[in-house]
Amino acid sequence: MNNDSPIENVPAPSTTGTASASSAASTAPVTGLKAGLLDNVQLDTVLRFGQRQISLREIGALRFGSVVELDKAIQDPAELLVGDKVVARGEVVIVDGNYGLRVTEVVAS
Repeated sequence: MNNDSPIENVPAPSTTGTASASSAASTAPVTGLKAGLLDNVQLDTVLRFGQRQISLREIGALRFGSVVELDKAIQDPAELLVGDKVVARGEVVIVDGNYGLRVTEVVAS
């Protein structure tokens, strides 16, 4: 992994067919901004595997080894959020012992 950036470009498995319009649009350069103006802006991101509403009683009953079941199946894509907005979906991967996301979809704004 590159020490300068937490983003690693890991090649995705090859697929057949053509790229969709949304994936082609996601690689287009941003226009109307000075080049590099936003390069160093840091955003907090969250990788969401799933979610569940849980009662205070259930919170109080949590102990070491408790399992909290989420609303997503293991094969469902995880979501990458900036604030409360989903910006991408993909497969959870392990990179140097840390969780990562292999992006399979960039969500249009």
